[in-house]
Amino acid sequence: MTEYEQLASEVRDLAAQRDAVILAHNYQRPEVQDVADFVGDSLGLSRQAAATDAAVIVFAGVHFMAETAKILAPDKRVIMPEKAAGCPMADMITPEKLIAWKAQFPGVPVVTYVNSSAEVKALTDICCTSANAPAVVRSLGAERVLFAPDRNLADWVAGQVPEVEIVAWQGFCPTHERITAGMVLEAIDAHREAEVMAHPECRPEVVALADAVLSTSQMLRRAVESPALEFIVVTECGLVHALEKAAPGKRFFQPAPEPVCPNMKLTTLAKVRDCLRDLTGEIVVAQDVRIAALAAVERMVAIG
Repeated sequence: MTEYEQLASEVRDLAAQRDAVILAHNYQRPEVQDVADFVGDSLGLSRQAAATDAAVIVFAGVHFMAETAKILAPDKRVIMPEKAAGCPMADMITPEKLIAWKAQFPGVPVVTYVNSSAEVKALTDICCTSANAPAVVRSLGAERVLFAPDRNLADWVAGQVPEVEIVAWQGFCPTHERITAGMVLEAIDAHREAEVMAHPECRPEVVALADAVLSTSQMLRRAVESPALEFIVVTECGLVHALEKAAPGKRFFQPAPEPVCPNMKLTTLAKVRDCLRDLTGEIVVAQDVRIAALAAVERMVAIG
């Protein structure tokens, strides 16, 4: 057995012993994705957390995702293999900043991207993911909404829901922000037959070059269903592994340099093994915060 095969075997044995389910985000390392029970985007993994019968949820992702699992499954033990795996975008808005912003727009509903802390979710009317953000905004029936923290996702949603005025917080994902239109144009020039799929966390000028603007789960579906044989994938590099498994025989390219989220890559197979063995990295959300955040998260999950 290779080192990874040995580790994977240990992880699966420990998961059975602990009555644990392993959830991994699409941006995780390939070997972490391969050992997981479920691999998906924020919305899909939130649904799995809410539905699981397992006693322990191992969340291979970043901190806000594990918090969301704890909000939805308070009776489960939620552990992270690497608690230092945070999200810079989520850190760009704090409860104090959101309270002050809301005060400037009394009565205007707040839509908060799931990429946010539990405390920020607790001050929110409804959460969204990149997969359902336009539907979430429409569901409010409002003429104006506050949208935090991602300005790029907000810009894309504004184009999808032009009847609603979107007031955006000026946060962003550093990994997607680093992708420029020039990088994408170079990839298009090198792969002229390829279909371009871009994540809505990308800059507006990058999104404008895409044939389809999609969440990671939607990209996986598109790769399978599209007649195209080649794709330029404008998002974090971890998704390529999942795409190659979902659509074998098709080819996937990325802008150069390859977009990498350093926080997503902090989780290793050895850390998954260790947290299962020692039950370390437990996520705790204060009960008052959890109850306040739960309504916003449940509304997000219900919209789908």
